[in-house]
Amino acid sequence: MKKWNLLVAGLIGTSLSIAAVAQAAKEKEQEIKAADVPAAVQKAAETEAKSGKIVRWEKEGNDYEAVVEKKNGKQVGIKFSAEGKVLSKHNESKEHQEQKY
Repeated sequence: MKKWNLLVAGLIGTSLSIAAVAQAAKEKEQEIKAADVPAAVQKAAETEAKSGKIVRWEKEGNDYEAVVEKKNGKQVGIKFSAEGKVLSKHNESKEHQEQKY
């Protein structure tokens, strides 16, 4: 019985730790104004957005993310270095669905 209680307590502790780390990572991401984004990043984002529209900017550590809404309504997050180099792209709506849990 003691082993079972220790196992349950360990699983609960692990779950809480994972949730805390995920929340801390999300808190590092902050929404910013376009005026606070370096010109090189803005230019690269406009090139990547093509026919889409940049709907918001986020700063994550030293990197910047442009959230681009395409004509089909889908949103894509494009992460850039401070110099304007594309670091990654992801489906923004999937990211927010995962965070609802």
